Amino acid sequence: MASSNFEMTDSYMYAALVLHKAGKKVDEQGLTSVVKAAGVDVDTVKVKALASALSEINIDEALKNAATMAMAAAPAAAAPAGAAKAEEKPKVEEKKEEEALAGLASLFG
Repeated sequence: MASSNFEMTDSYMYAALVLHKAGKKVDEQGLTSVVKAAGVDVDTVKVKALASALSEINIDEALKNAATMAMAAAPAAAAPAGAAKAEEKPKVEEKKEEEALAGLASLFG
């Protein structure tokens, strides 16, 4: 189970995402309001630090880059499965060749 400190930090990030998605300014007042509404005790130091850090970031661009990176990682994880399929394919082709040779042998044998 996650520590309560980690969960508390998550609530601040989620508050920032909620404000951004709603088209509201992500500032100290907004973060404090959302975190309080979620029933979490507000740590003003964390609110100020997050508001300050996010004031210099284009959140739309950061989310876009995160989604792109996640999509790029997915095919890399699927590559080993594709390699296994590539290994299976020659076996099928070998069986087809053996069947064809057996068919030819029956013609002449």
